[in-house]
Amino acid sequence: MGFSPSDANRPGFYRPQAEINVTPLVDVMLVLLIIFMITAPLLTAGMKVQLPQAQAARPLNPKEPVVVVVARDGGLAVGAEPVAGADLVQLVKLKLGDDPGRVVHLRGDKDVPYGQMVAILDQLATNGITHIAIVTETGKDSGKKPDAPVVAPASATEPGK
Repeated sequence: MGFSPSDANRPGFYRPQAEINVTPLVDVMLVLLIIFMITAPLLTAGMKVQLPQAQAARPLNPKEPVVVVVARDGGLAVGAEPVAGADLVQLVKLKLGDDPGRVVHLRGDKDVPYGQMVAILDQLATNGITHIAIVTETGKDSGKKPDAPVVAPASATEPGK
């Protein structure tokens, strides 16, 4: 708030000025604008890389997959819920809901017979569940424990192929 000298009535007395001085406000705003313009490009984290191109690359589905687990003894589970072989397709379809693009991950113990895994894969595929991926682990040649399972798409499960 500024003060201005009065006329001749009271010499040396200042009265309040009824105008807003915008100059300091504009100065502060311009300084802030310059600071943010300089610091914003510095805040981007990571390295700049040129990603390779792939013909078979597809965007990831952000929805959680339905996981079918085949235990060593042949027991089946959908997620953590045990299920009988006859009820497998019904429960998987119930978990998939009305989203045909959702993926089913088939996790089988390494000691499960190959024929049993194929039978479960075939049972799901013949009942219209065609987005099935077989979950594996990375090779243990490097001696270090794998960070996450690897999903290999079972493309042969689509009817007509």
